[in-house]
Amino acid sequence: MGSESSKDKMYCNRYLNGTGPPTLANQETVKNGTIKINSKIVSGNQPDGRMSIMHLRRNVEGYPNYDTIQMNFEFEDGIQTEEHPNPGQKYYGLKTVAFVPYNHEGIKVYRLLEEAFQYKLLFTVVTTSTGEERVTFSDIPLKTKESGGHDSFSYPDPKYLKTVTKILNLKGIK
Repeated sequence: MGSESSKDKMYCNRYLNGTGPPTLANQETVKNGTIKINSKIVSGNQPDGRMSIMHLRRNVEGYPNYDTIQMNFEFEDGIQTEEHPNPGQKYYGLKTVAFVPYNHEGIKVYRLLEEAFQYKLLFTVVTTSTGEERVTFSDIPLKTKESGGHDSFSYPDPKYLKTVTKILNLKGIK
């Protein structure tokens, strides 16, 4: 019993670096009972950056009974890598925010977006029409305005949480 307990403890200690074991959604059990990591998650070319969150005591338009989760994204100016349009060239960074309602579905979407950020899927480096290289949004929609109408970046948008969840699921983020 002692050695079995120690073995289990050693297994758990492998994850003290904060990454933890893969989620059940990212695991696949094979016939002999072993677990392997699901390789369906796509990885993007987002440059290194930071993501943080804030709990705001106000609502986004369309969700009057809920507070708001504000996600802050920050990318410093940098040099493009091999996975970007012009490796070795400078790009301009970006500071932006995104919002979801602080309710069950919004928290779920926040967690999915956080995972997508870790897999470098939310942003990319592009060449603009003026020839500048800069960090911008990828093909995963983010709501960067708490109100203001029905444009693609604003609330209210009653379909947004379901839409972004579907898009993330297609990329393996579940």
